[in-house]
Amino acid sequence: MALLNHRSTIPALIVLLLTSACIPTPERAETRPPAPPSRNTKRPSLRSEAVRAAIPAFSSVQQDTVAPGPPPPAVSEDVPVPPPPAWQVRTVTASAIEVEPSTYVVKNGDTLRRISDMTGAGSEAIARVNNIPTPFTIKVGQKIKIPGGLYHRVGKGETGIAISRAYGVEWMRIAQLNEIVEPYVLREGQRLLLPSQKEVAGMTPDQRAAAFRLDIEDLITGSEPALATRERPKPPVDRPKVVPPTEAVAEPSRFAGRFDWPVRGAILRGFGGFSSGQRNDGINIAVERGSPIGAAADGVVAYVGQDIPAYGTLILLRHGDGWISAYGYADSITVSRGQKVVRGQTIAKSGASPYSAEPQLHFEIRNGRKPVNPLTFLPARS
Repeated sequence: MALLNHRSTIPALIVLLLTSACIPTPERAETRPPAPPSRNTKRPSLRSEAVRAAIPAFSSVQQDTVAPGPPPPAVSEDVPVPPPPAWQVRTVTASAIEVEPSTYVVKNGDTLRRISDMTGAGSEAIARVNNIPTPFTIKVGQKIKIPGGLYHRVGKGETGIAISRAYGVEWMRIAQLNEIVEPYVLREGQRLLLPSQKEVAGMTPDQRAAAFRLDIEDLITGSEPALATRERPKPPVDRPKVVPPTEAVAEPSRFAGRFDWPVRGAILRGFGGFSSGQRNDGINIAVERGSPIGAAADGVVAYVGQDIPAYGTLILLRHGDGWISAYGYADSITVSRGQKVVRGQTIAKSGASPYSAEPQLHFEIRNGRKPVNPLTFLPARS
């Protein structure tokens, strides 16, 4: 009887053992594969792709890790898809020539531009070193100093940003050397003085990499394509329209004299420096996501894009007399470059900072390149 009981328990024990083998202990639990990336995963910005593509051309430049940029903004059905910026459409070949310093004696029929073409030095540089004021009148027999240096001849449609990237130096350094001022328009045939070979050789890797990092000053001073000698900027359009990036757009001749609030909301962060060492060139305004952003003043859309990741989707408006307003963190856009806008017109819908989930608008007012406190120029809020 006992033998029969023992044999009857064997099948049960086998089943029990097989069943228990299918239940993993915590130490042996199988690790599940990671979930596939979300369809909303952020894609690298155009700027990060441009940096990775361009920096290897300079052996002394080390690639920095670039944080992913914001996803592409939604575009209204009535707004055409913006083309790539001019500095991506019209790249520049580094073909500068080295000019030795010399002296030139003015001959009959000479002009400063003709002397520039013969010597390779920039006419503006020649005028500066010889203290020749506009309209750059010279006399036969006059001895003129020709400043030596490395000069790049500007081609039609080239931008300052593209020129700086071709040589691996910051655009603002080139603008400083050539004393370029408002309205920052380059001309075909203009010769720009570049940093010397000694200066470039002494640059740190970070200084070289800075040529591929944009800020608002670069967009203001170096994003418009160079015009032909007698060409004028195109007048702004009345509605969203694809304006070729190689066409320069005219800004208003005069500022209307009044700014208004682009949105209504509490000030999350004010203008100026902070104890942390950071600086805010504008103000950050709390506003619900998807709220309309109004143009602060009459003007022309000078830029729409994501080439500066810290601003997300950024819109720049020119208002005339050097006044510019900037709108960052937009979620969707309703205007395009070259479009004329009026104060209060919706130019975008608000979003959030690429580094914070809190909905807000980053707003700046600039007088030329210089940022000013917007609260000084906006009306008091009731």
